[in-house]
Amino acid sequence: MRAGRFIVLGLCMLLLSSVRSFAGAQDDSSPLDMQEYIFGHIGDAYEWHITTINGKHVSIPLPCIIIDGGLHVFSSEKLAHGAAFDGYRIAPKGDAHEGKIVRASDGSRPFDISITKNVCGLLIDSVLLVALILLCARWYRRHDYLKEAPRGIAGLLEPVIVMIENEVIKEAVGPEYKKFSPYLLTAFFFILINNLMGILPVFPGGANITGNIAVTMAMALFTFLAVNLFGNKHYWKDILWPDVPIFLKAIPIMPAIEIIGMFTKPFSLMIRLFANIMAGHIMLLSTIAIVFLTVKLGPAINGSLSFMAVLIGIFLDVLELLVAFLQAYVFTMLSSVFIGLAHQHPETETN
Repeated sequence: MRAGRFIVLGLCMLLLSSVRSFAGAQDDSSPLDMQEYIFGHIGDAYEWHITTINGKHVSIPLPCIIIDGGLHVFSSEKLAHGAAFDGYRIAPKGDAHEGKIVRASDGSRPFDISITKNVCGLLIDSVLLVALILLCARWYRRHDYLKEAPRGIAGLLEPVIVMIENEVIKEAVGPEYKKFSPYLLTAFFFILINNLMGILPVFPGGANITGNIAVTMAMALFTFLAVNLFGNKHYWKDILWPDVPIFLKAIPIMPAIEIIGMFTKPFSLMIRLFANIMAGHIMLLSTIAIVFLTVKLGPAINGSLSFMAVLIGIFLDVLELLVAFLQAYVFTMLSSVFIGLAHQHPETETN
């Protein structure tokens, strides 16, 4: 019971901090622009907005790195409020490159490798992942795990690692599962940590990393390479010369379908993770927006709808926690299945 109360209290504090964080970015003198409100929070940026105090935005400027006839490095603070610096500016709303650094002269895009909010969040979460794994390994180096049950970080991670490896990776990949366990376990915890950090509304959380299609595309590409670079000869035989009637191979219909399937599998991984995380953030933001959209309807309507928004928001926070784990699990499971299919051996016929 006490643990349940702490969980509910924590979810309420999380939601209220979300409302306060989002409210700080809202200008009461103008109506709420839902498109700017939602995509401003889930989109990428050249600064990390923390909060707004007395109408002043508190943000962490991030380094802009441009390769354009040389290396240009400067703080994103130089480009704040539409200002131009060193021949560059941030494209305004309505521009084809809205929110991106462009050349001030003609509005074209330079080669931009800046540390944006998502990149910064990615680096922070990666450091957190490495730290957790190293702390877990440190415990095992200093203790005899055959005589002593793991505690702390090791006690938290061991059941998850054992479950994912034995119940998912080993079952799906087959006898060669140990070769792919490091990648698949890393992918699981990388997605899980990024999902959980994305739920937090305050720094260093709040970056929409796994809701960024470039990140999910990179993850899907790694699985694509793991499947096709290490697939055995039977895998390639089933793709290029499957066991079907000869006219389907001679045209060739089935090989074309199989080759297309090589790309649709990682594409489905990319879209599934991106769409589910993005949808979860939009649902939570839309629920919180009710608090601001109903302000002018009077205290009675605003108060009642805000109360309902808080209740729905708590439910969505719980759902987001479930989705954070579920999407990491699904990505790892499907990647394991695809890798396992690339290591199948022909069945031996028995009389």
